[in-house]
Amino acid sequence: MRLLTCLPALLLGGCAFAPASPSATQSSTASAPRPAQPGLLQQCQALTSSFQHPATELRATTVVPAGTLNNAGRPVAEHCLVTGQMHRRVSPVDGQTYAIGFEMRLPRDWSGRFLYQANGGTDGMVATADGGSALGSGGVLTNALQRGVAVISSDAGHSAAQNPLFGLDPQARLDYGYQAVAKLTPMAKALIVAAYGRPADRSYIAGTSNGGRHAMVAAARLPEAFDGVLAQAPGFNLPRAAAANMATVKHWERIAPTKVVNGQPDVESALPTADRALVARAILARCDALDGLADGLVHDTEACHAAFNLQRDVPTCSGARDGSCLSAEQKQALARAHAPSFTSNGTPVYSGFAFDPGLVQPGWAEWKFRSALGRQRNPVSIAFIMSSPPSGDLSMATDASRSAAFAVSFDLDSEFPKLFATQGPYTESGISFMTPPGDMLFEPFMRHGGKLLVVHGVADPIFSSEDTAAWYRRLSQHHKSATSNFARYFQVPGMGHSRGGPATDQYDGLAALIDWVEGGQAPQRIVATARQAGNPGGANPDVPAQWQPQRSRPLCPYPSVARYTGGDTASAASFTCLP
Repeated sequence: MRLLTCLPALLLGGCAFAPASPSATQSSTASAPRPAQPGLLQQCQALTSSFQHPATELRATTVVPAGTLNNAGRPVAEHCLVTGQMHRRVSPVDGQTYAIGFEMRLPRDWSGRFLYQANGGTDGMVATADGGSALGSGGVLTNALQRGVAVISSDAGHSAAQNPLFGLDPQARLDYGYQAVAKLTPMAKALIVAAYGRPADRSYIAGTSNGGRHAMVAAARLPEAFDGVLAQAPGFNLPRAAAANMATVKHWERIAPTKVVNGQPDVESALPTADRALVARAILARCDALDGLADGLVHDTEACHAAFNLQRDVPTCSGARDGSCLSAEQKQALARAHAPSFTSNGTPVYSGFAFDPGLVQPGWAEWKFRSALGRQRNPVSIAFIMSSPPSGDLSMATDASRSAAFAVSFDLDSEFPKLFATQGPYTESGISFMTPPGDMLFEPFMRHGGKLLVVHGVADPIFSSEDTAAWYRRLSQHHKSATSNFARYFQVPGMGHSRGGPATDQYDGLAALIDWVEGGQAPQRIVATARQAGNPGGANPDVPAQWQPQRSRPLCPYPSVARYTGGDTASAASFTCLP
C-alpha cells in the first residue's frame, strides 16, 4: 500500500520517505550573504600521520606542483593531493571487500571554500577532484580547483570492478544512494581544519546527472551541510527515468528495419539521424520564432507544446522511408517516447519529454537507444542496483546480449513495483535510497539559508526537463514568492544530457551560485555561449555551422523565457528574460 499512498506525488518529485537521522548531518552557520575569506595551506604530507577521523584511512598525501594539471589551456596551481578510504568492510552478502574511496585536493592558496564533487553514472571511480566534471557546463573554462576551492571526489562506496554487481550488497546500495555523501562530508570538513587551521567559510556540492541527483538528495537529507547546491541534468527521479526509458525499447525494436548489428538489436535504425533531423526541422518551423527570433533555438518551450504537432507537422510516408517523411509506426513510437509513461493500470511512472530540435544530436540516440540496451546502463542499474530483490541473472553484468534481451522484454507492470519493494536484507527500496526523501519542498534547507541552483537541457533524452519543471512548479505552489529566494531553475534550449546538442551549452553555474550564496545576488540570468571552433574548453561538434561566431544567449530563471528585444542577433545582450 505504500506505493498507492504516494501516487499523486510521483511526477512532481517522489514519494515521502523519512530523512536520514540527525547524526548523518553536520550543522554549519546559517547562510547569510558573506564572502569566503582566503587562507594558506599549513600542512600537506604530515596529514597522513596527524589526521585522525573515525573509520578513515589516509593512504597518501602529495604536493602537486603547479601545471601538473591543466584545464582549458590554463595550469592548475600548486595543491595537496590526499587519497584515502572510509568504512572498509567485507560484505556478509557477496563476500566482496568494499570501501568509500576518495581523493581531496587542497589548494596552497585557498579561497576559503569547500566543494563536494558529486560524480555521475553508477560511480565506482574516484574522478580527479578538480570540480570540473561536476559543473555540468560543456567545456568548463575555470574549474573549482582553479578558483582555489578545496574539492573532494569519491567512488561512492564501490570500485569500477564491482559495477554493477555492488547492488547485491545492501550497504553498497545505500552508500551509492546517499550515505557516502553523508559520511565523507564531515570527514572532508575536518580535513580542511587540519590542513588550513580553520573551517571552510562556505560549503558547496555540485554534480551532473547522477551527480545532480546526489546534490539534490544532499540538499534534502543534509540540509545544513551545504550553503550552495548546484544540480545539473539532475536524475532525482533516476529509477523512474530508467524504467520509462527501458519501457520504450520494445517499441523501437519492433519497427527497426535492421534487427541486429554486432550481435545487438539495432534499435537506432528505427529513427536514424536523417529522420530525427526531419523532426527537428519541423519543430523549428513551428517554434523557433516564438521567442522573437528564428535562430535555431526554441527558447519558449511551453508555447512550443501547443504550436508543434507531430502528426500534423511531420509528413507521413505513403511509401518507403526516404528521409522526407516518417512512417505511421515511427510517429507512434516517437510520440510514445515523448509522452508521460504509465503502467497498464494507470500508475504514473515518469514525466514526458519536450519536443526540442536537440533530438538530432548523436547523444540523444546514445541515451534513447544504446543506453537502454547496454550492460553498463539502464538494464543492469534496474536489475541489480535499484530492484528488490536484485536479479538472479548475473550474466547480464558481463554479457551485453543478455542485458539487451532483458531490455527488449522489459515488462513495466512486473518490474516497476520492484523499485518500491523491500525484501530480506534490502530494507530500503530503490526509490527510497535513490531519490530525495519527503516531498522535495526543501523546507529545512531553505531555513538554513541554502541556495539551490538547478540547470537542465531541454533536449535531455534520459532525465526529462519537463519532470524538473514540474518539480519547480510544485515548489513554487508551496513556497509562493519565497521560492526564488532559495531555488532557481534554468533550462538550456537544445542541450542534451549535461552538454552538447545545438545549444549554447557553456556557462558558469558555480560562479552564479557563489555570487548568490556569498554576495546575495540571486541569478537573474546566466550567460551561455556556443562552443565553436577554437573554444578553449573544446568545440561542440553539434553546433550548426551557420551559427554566428561567439554566439551567446541568456539562460533565464524558469518560467521566464529569453526573448529577442533587438540588436546583435549573436549576443545575449539582445535578449531579455520575460514571461
